[in-house]
Amino acid sequence: QVQLVESGGGLVQAGGSLRLSCAASRNIFSINTMGWYRQAPGKQRELVATISSGGSTNYADSVKGRFTISRDSTKNTVYLQMSNLKPEDTAVYYCNSETLRIGAPSLTFWGQGTQVTVSS
Repeated sequence: QVQLVESGGGLVQAGGSLRLSCAASRNIFSINTMGWYRQAPGKQRELVATISSGGSTNYADSVKGRFTISRDSTKNTVYLQMSNLKPEDTAVYYCNSETLRIGAPSLTFWGQGTQVTVSS
């Protein structure tokens, strides 16, 4: 089991920046993929960015060039650096971890979420 705790959300003006952190309760070296998802009011949860254990990254088109995901295995933490924020980035941001298992469903865990609000 992995417990994920997000922090760093808040209120920011359009064009501003925030850095989200996701602290894991155990070593993340063996976790295959960690990522950030977001859910705006009345909308489905959507992928924002993911990073593999090998460092490969994947971004939603809407955040490419503005957001950067990174991981620090020495601190068991994943970060999401968000720049040039837009009002449409307003959402609750969730941290996610996925560990593949041979012959069994993958293990997936979620954090409790952190609110990001971007004012125009």
